[in-house]
Amino acid sequence: MNRWQTSGPSFVPSTKNIQKSALSTAALYQSQGAAQKRSSLSMVVKDPTSSPMGGGGGMFTATNAESRRVIPEDVRGRPVMKIVYVVLESQYQSSMTAAVKRINAGSDNMAVECVGYLLEELRNDDALAQFKKDVEEANVFIGSLIFVQELAEKVVEVVQPMRDNLDAVLVFPSMPEVMRLNKVGKFTMKNLGQSKSVVADFMKKKKADDGSSFEEGMLKLLRTLPKVLKFLPSDKAADARTFMMSFQYWLGGSPENLESLMLMVGQDYVGPVKESMEGKEKVVAEEPVLLPDKAIWHPVAPSIVFENNQKYFEWYNNEFCPDA
Repeated sequence: MNRWQTSGPSFVPSTKNIQKSALSTAALYQSQGAAQKRSSLSMVVKDPTSSPMGGGGGMFTATNAESRRVIPEDVRGRPVMKIVYVVLESQYQSSMTAAVKRINAGSDNMAVECVGYLLEELRNDDALAQFKKDVEEANVFIGSLIFVQELAEKVVEVVQPMRDNLDAVLVFPSMPEVMRLNKVGKFTMKNLGQSKSVVADFMKKKKADDGSSFEEGMLKLLRTLPKVLKFLPSDKAADARTFMMSFQYWLGGSPENLESLMLMVGQDYVGPVKESMEGKEKVVAEEPVLLPDKAIWHPVAPSIVFENNQKYFEWYNNEFCPDA
């Protein structure tokens, strides 16, 4: 059970919790590797949400990338957008899978194939090779909370050569070299950490003013977005808004938020989807669904978070472990 708190309406771990989680995640994978050496590609399921997520999952919803792969069962002549994502832990798996299934079932404009990797899985040679293959075939790459130096380098080594071929790259709070991979239309962070970066200047100012960490600075950037956008050329402002809106959807983390993120990025930036939608009316993006400042998260819960102990234990005792 994870209890995360933020200073605003968004839902993201603090720097201390990120570092602690990265260390504990690395230790867990190292202990698993010593006890059981097997390829992370040895178990394949077509749709992870269609089977029970009961015992054996531990702190993770699933323990290999193939169990996070979702392939549309019926494309129905629609263009397929492939998304590859890398996250620190698997709290996004359930929501990403649900969002993809909603689009595949209900959208007339696109179908989605999606596969996710936990950051620590990239230490495995087989997983890294499959990750590279998936990125080469992808339209969109998403990364979040990539703060382990050696693994950040692996991500950059794989994504950087394919960056120009990807329709969009969305990297949320991560190490600067990974953040520089961002590409949403004409909006990039290629100058992050350099003197000409508006975003970096904002981050540096917030750190000097109140000691904000990078991810805390990103949250504050969201709240002051209108002021920041006026410093961007007009042709980049719309793309910057898309990036910031994507970040809000990602922080919300619910199936509804992630569905809106994928629909927005698909119809505006993914070539085959854009071409198929010529002359059609675009889907109007829903406002991000905000989460409470304090909440309880469980990796296999149907709800993204529980607002209090009572709701959590009602679900845990009555649905998740009724015989415990």
